[in-house]
Amino acid sequence: MDRKEYLKNARRIVVKIGSQLLEKDGCIDEEFIDNLAGNIKKLHGKDREVVIVSSGAILAGVKKLKLGQRPKTITEKQAVASVGQAYLIQIYDKQFSRNGLTIGQILLTIEGLRERKRYVLAQNTLNKLLDMSVVPVVNENDTIAIEEIVFGDNDFLAAHVSVLIDADLLVILSTAGGLYTGEPSEPSSELIEEIMDIDAALSYAGASTSRFGTGGMRSKLEAAKIAVSHQIPVVIAPKKKDILLQLLEGKPSGSFIHPQKGAGLSRKKSWLKLLSAPKGKITIDDGAVKAIKEGKSLLPAGIKAVEGIFSKNDVVAILNEKGQIIGKGIVNFNYKELERIKGRKSGEVEKILKRKFTEAIHRDNMVVF
Repeated sequence: MDRKEYLKNARRIVVKIGSQLLEKDGCIDEEFIDNLAGNIKKLHGKDREVVIVSSGAILAGVKKLKLGQRPKTITEKQAVASVGQAYLIQIYDKQFSRNGLTIGQILLTIEGLRERKRYVLAQNTLNKLLDMSVVPVVNENDTIAIEEIVFGDNDFLAAHVSVLIDADLLVILSTAGGLYTGEPSEPSSELIEEIMDIDAALSYAGASTSRFGTGGMRSKLEAAKIAVSHQIPVVIAPKKKDILLQLLEGKPSGSFIHPQKGAGLSRKKSWLKLLSAPKGKITIDDGAVKAIKEGKSLLPAGIKAVEGIFSKNDVVAILNEKGQIIGKGIVNFNYKELERIKGRKSGEVEKILKRKFTEAIHRDNMVVF
């Protein structure tokens, strides 16, 4: 499909709004939020669903507490964010209610999504809110988060939410309005309207210089890599009136990043690859490496060594004999059992454990890099 087709066919859309975009003269830009709500109301009438991923808790806290500047330490930022989250969601609720919409607040962190159970719970909650025609407003939980405060300004969270809910489109609204060949303010800079290769585009990207933002164009492109690798197109678009409606009508604006070709990962395998934190390591022989790369399950016979303390259903890293990580998977045995059955054939495994044999890691619970 071309750019216009992707935009016109998108039914489930994630819209990411950064701190810098929300700021207007040191305050929250309520007029912008009101216009966005009006756009979403019209989209609901066309059977389209929208999830908002919003930054701005620290900005809102600075405004509410009448502080002269952004807090500097992590503790100060978390404290100010705890005030700002309540204030920010009040503003969203007020403006969306004016447009006949109901919102639901979801507080997430990347760290929280690394736990499989929380990942699934977040997924189910977001899907249920959309079924109820509620507009989810996802905030980074800055009162306990560190990564989101330090780097990314929610760009990566937006990308993961897009994958989480099987979105058809991720819209990242930006004051820059898209990716340019130089500083957007320079007359010689040109907007790159379509991007096929993000890695090549990164050479044009810079970091944030905003008082309240922490991302910048580089983090937007790095986050977009996650979405497009799951066949979700991304638009980095400008802040202007009715931008969401204009985009979804197929009108060109900003930079459109095409999804990567090829089959995407399932949501479980996406979580395994991008978010899961291994609790141990399994080293496998060359034969097993070849087998799992061909899409087969990992058998105990191919395991050479086991490291770490882990339980059944934990995630482990899979290494080749050179010590290189080649994948991750959810194990069917704990570390003590795997130590006993490593290198053993199926019949031997059943005798040692005195129960029916299963794979060490089933292919459906494994991702190979």
